[in-house]
Amino acid sequence: MEQAVEILFQTSFWVAAVRIASPLIFATMGELICERAGVLNLGIEGIMTVGAFAGWFTVYSGGDLWTGVLIAAIAGASFGLLHGTLTVPLGLSQHVVGIGITLFATSLTYFTYRLALPEVTTPPKIVPFQPLPIPGLSSIPIVGEALFSQTPLTYLAFATVAVVAWVLYRTPVGLAVRAAGENPAAVEAQGISVTGVRIGAVMIGSALMAVGGAFLTMSAFNSFFFEMINGRGWICIALVVFGSWRPGKALLGAILFAAFDAYQVRLQQLSGGVVPYQVFLMMPYALSILALILVARRATYPKALMIPYQKGER
Repeated sequence: MEQAVEILFQTSFWVAAVRIASPLIFATMGELICERAGVLNLGIEGIMTVGAFAGWFTVYSGGDLWTGVLIAAIAGASFGLLHGTLTVPLGLSQHVVGIGITLFATSLTYFTYRLALPEVTTPPKIVPFQPLPIPGLSSIPIVGEALFSQTPLTYLAFATVAVVAWVLYRTPVGLAVRAAGENPAAVEAQGISVTGVRIGAVMIGSALMAVGGAFLTMSAFNSFFFEMINGRGWICIALVVFGSWRPGKALLGAILFAAFDAYQVRLQQLSGGVVPYQVFLMMPYALSILALILVARRATYPKALMIPYQKGER
């Protein structure tokens, strides 16, 4: 028991937790933007897969790391445009379209991988982003190494939260996005296209989801392999609800889940195989469901979420 408690005070534990949280932060912010505009994006799992492959393959083909991030974002925005076109002006079911996008994006990624690398049996490796300690801050005990000795993409993830919060609550664009998810008729009354706002939000949100996937192949690991997203997209949808559609709270939720995930890995090592490893793998998801149950009942969701809107409706 003492060893289990000591884990919480180890620097390596918090370094791992922040690293695990980083792709979740990107994807959660992306989903939050979509839902704030009134669109539920269930294509997140497939879009993250596309981003993971697009970023990795760009670097593998000779591009630099930041070009890989950009290509991943463009790939994600493309699928966001497809999702937005089908759900916003055409008014198709957001649930069905989202699941269809996930299946289509995932299958297309696997097909492209096999087409580009038909003879490969072991995933090729790239040189990923390396840790970039921030002078002065990285020397702070525990906190410094956990937060300020990470890769550039982790810093970008935390900066994304600040930017999303600022845009949503301090700019006219953010006001239009929030209004599109609450009262789209009011947006139209101001002469702003609800369709344009929603599709734009889905595209930007999908781009962030794809960058979250690219983090896995370009920062956490150094290659692309099937099933590497492993349900992270669905967790991000839950984190949006857990955070009550607020960037700051969603960030805390991502770190909390990542801490559970990092903790279970270390508990497996402590158990020495006495307890089946599946029990530990289940822990972060079970605890997340419990936290979601406790928080979701008090959460205030966007009133126009998943409700199609046609111009002129009241």
